[in-house]
Amino acid sequence: MERKLVSIQRIDAIDPIAGADNIVKARVMGWDVVVKKSEFTPGSPCVFFEIDSVLPEGKPWAEFMRPRGFRVKTARLRGVLSQGLALPVDILPAGSELPELGTDIRDLLGVVKYEPVLPDTREIAGAFPGQVPKTDEIRLQSALGVLDEMRGRDFYVTTKCDGTSATYFRSLDGELVACSRNWALVRGPNPVWRMADQLGLERVIPPGFALQGELCGPGIQKNRLGLTELALFVFNVYDTRAGRFLDLAEMKVFCAERKLSTVPVEAVLEGDAAVEFPHSLELWLERAKGLYEGTRNRKEGIVVRPLHDARSETLGGRMSWKVINNDFLLKDDD
Repeated sequence: MERKLVSIQRIDAIDPIAGADNIVKARVMGWDVVVKKSEFTPGSPCVFFEIDSVLPEGKPWAEFMRPRGFRVKTARLRGVLSQGLALPVDILPAGSELPELGTDIRDLLGVVKYEPVLPDTREIAGAFPGQVPKTDEIRLQSALGVLDEMRGRDFYVTTKCDGTSATYFRSLDGELVACSRNWALVRGPNPVWRMADQLGLERVIPPGFALQGELCGPGIQKNRLGLTELALFVFNVYDTRAGRFLDLAEMKVFCAERKLSTVPVEAVLEGDAAVEFPHSLELWLERAKGLYEGTRNRKEGIVVRPLHDARSETLGGRMSWKVINNDFLLKDDD
């Protein structure tokens, strides 16, 4: 499922904020967001901007975001966590009809996604390989329907390592392509290619397979894992010939045989434990908290997937979602 950065949504609930006269807390999908008092009522439509939306300059309705660089970020207002931005539908261009609930309107409003680091164009070799899905997990709050889809299934939880995404694809003719999140990179001294050479990925990845992992270590983000050298933690192995991701057990064997590390697996629930597990947004938000092992650094969060790869109707694709640690967002995120 491609993330709907800006969409038409509904105000599901409104609650007062203690000590606040002009603002209230609204619930949109799974998100809590602070809005102006009397601006909405439960059931009202709204234009909802997810975190990391960058609003356009030059629009009167967006001008109040100028001091924040027009970027929507997690904030705490009067002790309430606000994750997103809800604005009235009258900001839509004059004469336009109100789109249906859930409609993506980023292009209509000229909103783009915040990218923390733009790649050096000298390092870009070309487009990301079309045979391989990109890595971009949906946040649970934007797709609460996956909780019902997961109920009763065996599942596992992995730590979301705080680094930079790297994809390595070996084509059927044996050529290795090394990629950042969105681009194939020129072979050179960049960390993505250095990791490929260090692990011998040109030799150990079978033709037609792709590895996806988090590249962590000194010089990447804030090295919150406390590593002394560069490391790759694999979270996906994709077989392009079969068009499928390997299940957890298959991925662990694949990596073990090649002396590759996987992301830490925090829990595996099967059988009765999985059937009885009480999936809820509140539970998973709490479960995402914690520190990276051996450090005092807050972890970024977790990723949850079925033990056997499956499709999600809610997501329109692979059943896989992330939960970000709210403590990390408020105190550690850049």
